[in-house]
Amino acid sequence: MKLKQILERWFHLSENGTSVKTEMIAGLTTFMTMSYVIFVNPAILSKTGMDFGAVLVATVLGAGLTTVFMGLYANYPFALAPGMGLNAYFTYTVVMQMGYRWETALGAVFISGCIFLFLTFVKLRQVIVHAIPDSLKLATAGGIGLFIALIGLKESGLIVANKATLVGLGDVTRPEAVLTVLGVILTGALMTRKVKGAILIGILVLWVAGLAGGFSQFKGIFSMPPSLAPTFLKLDIAGALQIGFFGIVFAFLFVDLFDTTGTLVGIAEYGGFIRKNGNFPRVGRALTVDAVGTIAGSMLGTSTVTSYVESSTGVAEGGRTGLTSVVTGVLFLFTVFISPMAESVPFFATAPALIIIGVLMMKSTARIQWDDFTEAVPAFLAMIAIPFTYSIATGIAVGFILYPLSKLLAGRWREVSIPVWVLMILFIIRFIYLGNH
Repeated sequence: MKLKQILERWFHLSENGTSVKTEMIAGLTTFMTMSYVIFVNPAILSKTGMDFGAVLVATVLGAGLTTVFMGLYANYPFALAPGMGLNAYFTYTVVMQMGYRWETALGAVFISGCIFLFLTFVKLRQVIVHAIPDSLKLATAGGIGLFIALIGLKESGLIVANKATLVGLGDVTRPEAVLTVLGVILTGALMTRKVKGAILIGILVLWVAGLAGGFSQFKGIFSMPPSLAPTFLKLDIAGALQIGFFGIVFAFLFVDLFDTTGTLVGIAEYGGFIRKNGNFPRVGRALTVDAVGTIAGSMLGTSTVTSYVESSTGVAEGGRTGLTSVVTGVLFLFTVFISPMAESVPFFATAPALIIIGVLMMKSTARIQWDDFTEAVPAFLAMIAIPFTYSIATGIAVGFILYPLSKLLAGRWREVSIPVWVLMILFIIRFIYLGNH
């Protein structure tokens, strides 16, 4: 049997309106927009005393193996890697602020992953996904669009912190900022012309332009991977159990649970994977992969592995099956040996891709019932809470609290399902107990 036939039978490419070429372009695009995690994650976790090289290998293996597993098992174009917000919580709060050893923090991540797996096995996580009202699903997609566009604008230097106004316009004369703007225009024009691989072409053009102009450096191609030994199986599960469930473990559990839920629902809504009746096929498999990734990541030596919003760039390039994820995952695994080349891709080269995806994901908000304020107000506030708080989980929480309360005060409480009421209470408890963590 030919390779193309095997791929067709496993991933159902024709049924999903895609091809091997399209999936490969999509997988490469997702990888390039996510490649920053290979170096940013070790930079953050190494501040705890963890070995930078070992964390880099753990990051690559955790992202690569879990993403391939997502493609083969769940057949979705979702990529996973150690989460940026969660690695910051791991480093700055758990280790540096609270004073716990990084081995103990890894143990907490492992326990939270086991709980994730249990909640998925008993279908509680699936219940949560299906309980999300349609307006909040649409708002989550739009909010993620705003969020990743904000990331792109921030990384390009077009938006900067401002003490007086919170945020402000950066130096638009900087080469990186100019290239980002030109990249947005180029990518938008290519997409208008329906050029296949438009987002990937935009990334590559800016990368070459940066190299030619001396704004980025080519750091080589091959290198031998560092040793994984300093972090492999160094987690302290017993120490984490002594912390107690309603401490660090609960924080990792709650944040990742709803961060993952929001990401999966948002990208699935954008990619058309959610059916008209609200059903999300194979969501249990996708959530299982996420849980297994967290467990495996903690054993390798990295913080919580979770689904990445950058997966939407591959979906925008036409990725519709797990073959996209397999390509992305394999590329991650290859970076063990070609990390210098991956490190050569500058942030300003991928920033336009994130901004363009933000534009595309806002399309879903047109289907929100804006004339019904019990739907519109919770959806709007959930949507803007995602970029303004820099947290998908917080946006989901805001929506789940405001939605049932809006219905209740309007005398339409019967429209709210029991799981939504339960989640509202849990989210209120979450804010009282965890505050802004």
